[in-house]
Amino acid sequence: MPSELRETSISLDGLHADIGRSEPAADNLLVRYFIAGDDGAFAQLVGKYKDAITNYINMILGDYETSADLCQETFLRVYRNIHRYSNVYQFSTWIYRIATNLAIDEIRYRKRRGRVFYRNIWGKRAPEDGGPPEQEIADARSGPGEEVLRRESGRIIGDAIRSLPEKYRTAFVMREVQELPYETIATVLQCSPGTIKSRLHRARELLQRKLERYK
Repeated sequence: MPSELRETSISLDGLHADIGRSEPAADNLLVRYFIAGDDGAFAQLVGKYKDAITNYINMILGDYETSADLCQETFLRVYRNIHRYSNVYQFSTWIYRIATNLAIDEIRYRKRRGRVFYRNIWGKRAPEDGGPPEQEIADARSGPGEEVLRRESGRIIGDAIRSLPEKYRTAFVMREVQELPYETIATVLQCSPGTIKSRLHRARELLQRKLERYK
């Protein structure tokens, strides 16, 4: 299969989330209303973040049903612990950390149980920072078999991403799929932006090696 992993990021058509680019002032206002007893404010927060959180977890786990359950658990924890929220951080960063911890717990549980789940991933973005192009699986042929080739390429990419070590996979999905700022990712994962960039570089190197045989 012809292939070329060229971008420094991978996107998912229709599933980009705006978690890292929401209006923090509006979120904090809704939080204050909710703490004051306005359940409608909490409903607005759910409506704003539900799809983005579900899609984010799904990109990590490749299991939409479980991702929807973990999204529900995320909001349940927000509901129960809203008084612990500090507006030193954006609300989006706080809820993202909760979702990430739940996803990581699920990954570790599945490793213990020996279960692996997959999901098709497809998409592309242009290289950033003038860096060298990397490989991306692609096929330029058209016709009745194009969608099949596209899905197979997506499956291969998804498998490669999910085979990355946990710390590289999480950073990669946050940056290259969700397109979150380095600073937000660093806050969520509790490390420096430099560490995030290093993990992304390593993740791309590993993906290149894993996809080399599909050239």
